[in-house]
Amino acid sequence: MGMKKVRRVKLDLSVKQSEELLKTLRIRFEKNTNRHKGLAWVKVQARLETKPEKLWSLNEMERTGGEPDVVGYDKKTGEYIFIDCSAESPKGRRSLCYDREALNSRKENKPKNNALDVCEAMGIELLSEAQYRELQS
Repeated sequence: MGMKKVRRVKLDLSVKQSEELLKTLRIRFEKNTNRHKGLAWVKVQARLETKPEKLWSLNEMERTGGEPDVVGYDKKTGEYIFIDCSAESPKGRRSLCYDREALNSRKENKPKNNALDVCEAMGIELLSEAQYRELQS
């Protein structure tokens, strides 16, 4: 799951939450330099500090058991691309079907929610199949 480009609702973290999240993200960034060759954490952090809604979304990914990390930089938009790099589906985002239609069609063993609605609520978007395969390689 990557960062969503447009977010209409402004959601902020407290100063303490932001500092803790940035520390967690920095440590992960430094441990996994192979994911983001040529990118500097100082620039990533500076960008995030001007985008509180992006920090909120990253915090939601962390809160639900994910491990978001920088995997690239979009030169056209000037945005850093974060993807959840957890080894398995995060605990807080399991037992989901794909979309509302699939959820509504389930008669038995109905999942709690659907992936598209969860992503929208978190301000992120689901990876495409091609993006997912690239991440796995």
